[in-house]
Amino acid sequence: MKRIFLLLIFIAFAFNLSAQTLYWPRNIKKAYKNTTRSNDGWPGIKYWQNTAHYTITMTALPPNRNIKGTEQITYINNSPDTLHELVFKFIQNIHKPGAPRLGTAPADFLTDGVHVDSFAIDGEKEQWHNKDNSPTIQFARLTKPLLPHDSVKVGFGWHYEISLKSKREGMIDATTYFLAYFYPRVAVYDDYNGWDTYDHTDIFNFYNDFNDYVLHVKVPENYIVWATGNLLNGNEVLQPAYLQRLNESMKTDDVIHIVTAADLASKNITKQNGMNTWTFAFNDISDMALGLSDHYVWDASSVIVDEKINRRASIQAAYNDTAGDYHQMVSFGQSALRFLSGKWPGVAYPYPKMTVFQGYAGMEYPMMANDESYPDFTFSRLVAAHEISHTWFPFYMGTNEARFGFMDEGWATTFELLFNRSVMPKDSADEFYKKFRVANWIHDGDADEDLPIITPGYSLSQRGFGSNNYGKPSLGYLALKDMLGDDLFRKCLHTFMDHWHGRHPVPWDFFYTFNTVSGENLNWFWNAWFFSHNYIDVAIDYIHETKGGCQVAIQNIGGFPVPVDLQLNFKDGSKQTIHQSPAIWAMDKKQVTIDVKTGKPIESAQLISGIFMDADESNNFLKYR
Repeated sequence: MKRIFLLLIFIAFAFNLSAQTLYWPRNIKKAYKNTTRSNDGWPGIKYWQNTAHYTITMTALPPNRNIKGTEQITYINNSPDTLHELVFKFIQNIHKPGAPRLGTAPADFLTDGVHVDSFAIDGEKEQWHNKDNSPTIQFARLTKPLLPHDSVKVGFGWHYEISLKSKREGMIDATTYFLAYFYPRVAVYDDYNGWDTYDHTDIFNFYNDFNDYVLHVKVPENYIVWATGNLLNGNEVLQPAYLQRLNESMKTDDVIHIVTAADLASKNITKQNGMNTWTFAFNDISDMALGLSDHYVWDASSVIVDEKINRRASIQAAYNDTAGDYHQMVSFGQSALRFLSGKWPGVAYPYPKMTVFQGYAGMEYPMMANDESYPDFTFSRLVAAHEISHTWFPFYMGTNEARFGFMDEGWATTFELLFNRSVMPKDSADEFYKKFRVANWIHDGDADEDLPIITPGYSLSQRGFGSNNYGKPSLGYLALKDMLGDDLFRKCLHTFMDHWHGRHPVPWDFFYTFNTVSGENLNWFWNAWFFSHNYIDVAIDYIHETKGGCQVAIQNIGGFPVPVDLQLNFKDGSKQTIHQSPAIWAMDKKQVTIDVKTGKPIESAQLISGIFMDADESNNFLKYR
């Protein structure tokens, strides 16, 4: 009998241990075995990542749609592997007819893609043979193997026609372009997946190394260029009065109108050289993007983003003077940078500037956002805050957006809500969040919507991608914040960001960091939120009267561990709300009872879902007797 009892204890223990284990895909398991990653959440003792130095020169001559460029890349192999080929991303080839894409492609979106005019390896000219490859993924065999801790120099000459249909990039109007993904880049080679060879399908986002960039942009006189990085030669491209305004804007909270509509009419804002070359540079950053126009006005100011050292960051806006909301955009940007740096995530903005450029995308880039103009200024502010918040995820943290998009869009959606609560009534902010981030997933509820959040992005439909990358993970992060409390949650998040910024974290690094810093095994929470087919549906099962109060039983039908707000309605018309954190569902509990001490007769009980919208609200109310 004793042996049977001990066996039962062992089985229960083993089952409990199994419930605390996270699924590792084979490639992730290999990374932990190779000690490039550690199950305490820290980078492993053998962690490595590759990098490159890019010098790019490009020419744009609006309204001519032809974009020409040359680049020199020094690619550094920090891996322990010998590389026999390089893999390049040609994102502009998404415009080619027949390119794999999840969405539709109208005729004015299509072009004939990137043409490689020259190619060289270590100074030796090579033939470019890539006709049979996938449009956005190109391979180049190296003339000699690239050994560990060695480098190779690659040269490209290329040109492409800018798309008439502006989405993430393209022609805004005849003399306004937004240029992104405009250069051939070396794909990421990492410790858990090797070469990143997944096509860009015009839905999912990107995965880039941290590189050093120098960018030269040649445009006709009277064209202004805004780009990622520091402008190195303002005195060579701007007339003194406008350069002075730009410099003044970087030292004040006041909005400076660097270039107004009246100024534009003078056609004497830039140096009158026929052609001007604008030079931008920045190190240890994941990408470059730029906008250019001969008729956009230019506002700028700055804001303190690091109070410890009184460091300021510039916030700029470039837009058509007719866009009413953009006249407030610098102020929107100031409030976003102030909140994001000081509150959530509470890590000082890491770059010297941020520019919001009026386009058609609602899309983020390092130090740049390409945002539409909206008649609803509140919505315009929300979009700006969301895109600016992407600075931390993925640009500061280097997450793989294409595979694990919830590590950037989920955080940006979370910070967006918390920012909105700081600038508008909480109920209004929460309604925005529910309407734009949660409602579709909760109300649709089909199989695509309930796939585990951990599902790689490229395996999802467009519908599943939206749910798994925005609302669902954001609610998971907010549930965790509720359970741990702000102080411990912030400590865990900051530790994760301290260890992984400028690197390539995967979700397990995040999970294990929180486990380590919190001192708790949270695997039950990660399994429920990120590895399951769960959804949100809680219900009141019964109410029992007890001596001096009552006992309310609540079921977790959907399985997500969410906070619970139980409202008791008393017969005298008064109410009492009891908040329970997601910890009540620890170890995958499906039902809990809440004991309430009260001397008042109870009329009914109900669950208040708030932003944790319930899939079936019919079981959220129960009348007592």
